[in-house]
Amino acid sequence: MIVYDLSCDNGHRFEGWFGSSEDFASQQEQGLVSCPTCGSLAVDKAPMAPAVGKKGNQQAAFAAPDKGKGLSNTPMTPEVAEAISKLAEAQAKALENSTWVGKDFVEQSRAMHYGERDHAAIHGEATLEQARELLDEGVPVAPLPLPVAPPEDVN
Repeated sequence: MIVYDLSCDNGHRFEGWFGSSEDFASQQEQGLVSCPTCGSLAVDKAPMAPAVGKKGNQQAAFAAPDKGKGLSNTPMTPEVAEAISKLAEAQAKALENSTWVGKDFVEQSRAMHYGERDHAAIHGEATLEQARELLDEGVPVAPLPLPVAPPEDVN
């Protein structure tokens, strides 16, 4: 997952999350990236500071979100912070009995759909195009509401 600071031709700044830089370029070419404030499709990457991770002996990068803090330049209302916290808890609970399959997600989803392997709860990575292909084939898939880090990337 990659996060870009974006801006439109009207000067609005916002954040966009993409599976890769290629996903951003592809979505931009297809007119799928628009400004959430004014709807402009003239969106480009804005200058941004590099993301520098914490040292390994510091707080884990994927700790529960602090209430009232987030990825915004303004404080979250208590209601929004509580809703995001509950959503994160619900997603974590749903994934407790799910297996991370990473880049094998598409292949394993198809194998289950076509009876080539036993059904099981899995989660992993797929591009937007791959997800659309699965849906066109009738393979039941759904995006997770919040990003999930691969187990090997979690401190």
